[in-house]
Parts: sequence; structure tokens; C-alpha cells
Amino acid sequence: MTSGLVCQFVCQSAARGSRHTDTIPGCCCWCSRMVLATVRSAPVPARVFCSLVPALTPAFDSIPFLIAYSIMATWAYPQLPPDQLKKEEDASLARELKWVLGSLQESLASLREGLQECAALLAPSQPGSTLVLSSLRSENVKGFVTRVGTKIVKGDIQLRLQSLTPPKGSNSTRLTISDDATGPEIALRQLVLVRRLVNESLDVIDVSTWTGDPMNASFIAGQLRLLYDNLSEARLTLKGEGEESKKLWNEDSVDKNSFNPPLPPYMSFHLSISEAALVLNLRTLEPISPGDTPTTSFAPEISLSGFSLRDRLFGPRHPVHDESGDVFSWKGEEVKVKEKARVESQDPSLLSAMAKLTALGHEVSRWKTALAVVMEQDDTDNE
Repeated sequence: MTSGLVCQFVCQSAARGSRHTDTIPGCCCWCSRMVLATVRSAPVPARVFCSLVPALTPAFDSIPFLIAYSIMATWAYPQLPPDQLKKEEDASLARELKWVLGSLQESLASLREGLQECAALLAPSQPGSTLVLSSLRSENVKGFVTRVGTKIVKGDIQLRLQSLTPPKGSNSTRLTISDDATGPEIALRQLVLVRRLVNESLDVIDVSTWTGDPMNASFIAGQLRLLYDNLSEARLTLKGEGEESKKLWNEDSVDKNSFNPPLPPYMSFHLSISEAALVLNLRTLEPISPGDTPTTSFAPEISLSGFSLRDRLFGPRHPVHDESGDVFSWKGEEVKVKEKARVESQDPSLLSAMAKLTALGHEVSRWKTALAVVMEQDDTDNE
């Protein structure tokens, strides 16, 4: 009889004034089937019924419909005692945690494939990447370099700098990277770090899959944090924002003997990575003697005639740059930068590697957050 009353009430609410008086045995409406399902041995979960509400609400009066559902849900699913409710919550949470850990193992396989692709982009495979280095709107720097893995193995660059006197019979200074196997190598420290971080990330995935307990939530959470930190540092390094990118040019310039013939004296050749591009900074330097005094502000502006008398009196005026007047320690002595030239070349392989690392980092962050929610822990170190 109770079932019939519930069915009659629901039908009245749902039919917009059309009064159904059918009881459970003869009723063909949807609510009759739901009530029958609740009194049989296999009850319909409340969450399944709730999922039907958004689709059914536009067709019925929302308030009577929800009231009817509340009455039916209270009758079908009476409130549990607090201790039993806590046990049910813990059991449900344990099932969700088991499902998350099991699904994560499938995702780790795709993460491994993505990291292997990144490792291949950074591997020393021939013929490497040939990158053009050319200054914009000027002939100051023209040339190319070839990157194989984390090293520059070939290069030929022509310089036309105001502060660099070319050899006799030539209008430019040529820099050629030596092919001598016994000479000092030109290694890109940032790429060395990125490659190491990618390999360490692959090791983390292998440990999470085979060595450790894949169903230990605390262990997997720690591995995900380590994996996320490695990927974040690798991505920042390729962007030029990592710790390895903060080394100063005067401490990390290329050895002059890496070229044949060697670099001219008081010249800095510095390579770095920024936004997945190879950046070359060339600087011509001048030593500072103890008796040097700063040039007065009016001296460069004096011009007694148009026949370069100013240059003869005060010396040539060097191009203005962001390091003008700064003093640096270079190879044991203090120097100033006379002229500076900066060129960069986008590296398609590095661009692809950075994009993959970014996507992998987002995927690991998603799993790390999901696991923290199920474990009821804070996840405050995400981006």
C-alpha cells in the first residue's frame, strides 16, 4: 500500500495535473518501475537516479518532482547510524583509491612513451640540427652552427663588428669551430641538465611500475611529486628560467681553443638556451687599467669638424648596449664590454621537446591532484 501511495503521489506531480490512480501492479509510468526496483533484491543506486534528474526536470514541475524523489529516497534508503555510515564512506573511499591507482598504471605507460620521445629529440643522433645564426637588419653576424645532442660540433660565423678589426685582405672576421677531437668541446649545459632530468623521469616511472608497490598510495604519491618536479625543472630550463640558465657569461664562455684559429683576444663567445632557441651572445672586451677614469659625459658629443677629429681626440665611440659601463671579472682581470651582439635561432627539436614536456607535466599534475583528493591530502605545489 505504501508503494502505491508513493507512486500515486509521484505520478500526480509529474503529469502536470493529470491524476494517475494506478497502483504499482498496473502502473506503466517510470516512477512505478523505480519504486518496484527499490523493493526488490537489487535496488537501484541513488546516484543513478540522481543522474536522471537533470534530463527529467525540464519535463516536470521541478519542486514537486524533487519532493517526490526525497520522499521516495527516504523510504527506500533510510539514514544509517553514524558508525555504519563512516564504515561505508571508508569502504567507498578505498574502492575509489584502488581504481585511481589501477588507472594510473595505464597512464604511466603513455607517460613513458612521451618521455622516450623527448629523450630521442635530445639524443646525439646524426646529422643533428643545423641552425642559422644571423643578426636582424645588419651584417654584424652571419653564419651557422650544427647541434648534435647536447653539443655544438660544427660552426662557421662571419663577424663585422665595429670594435673588431678584421684580418688584412678581408672585410670580416671568421670564426670556425674546430673539428679536432682532442680539443675542448662546446657543450650546452642546459641541454645536459634537461637530458639528465628526462632520464631520471624515466627511472621514476620504471620504479613506480615494476620495482615499488603500485598499489601503495603514499609511495605512488611521492613518485608523482618527484616526476612532476623533474618535468617542471626540465621545461623551465628549456625556457631559460632554470638554475642552470642563471650562470653569467663571464663564467661560462666557450673556450677560445674550441675554434680554429682561436678566438681573438678579449672576445667572449657565449651560448645558451632560451624559449627552446639557441642564443649566441658575442662581446668584445677591453681591460680596465688602474689609472682608467670614467669618460666625461660631454666628450663623446664634441665634434670640431666633419673629418673624424672627434674619433682622433677621444677614440671611436662604441655602440650603446645594456652593459655599457658595467665592470666584469673575466679570466682573472676586470673588463668592460665594448660591443655586444645577440642572435638567436629557433631549434625545431627543442621546441617539440618543450611542448611534450609541458603536456606531460600537465598530465602528471592531473593525476597528482586526483590522488591527493582521494587520499584527502592537500596538493598546494601545483601550478
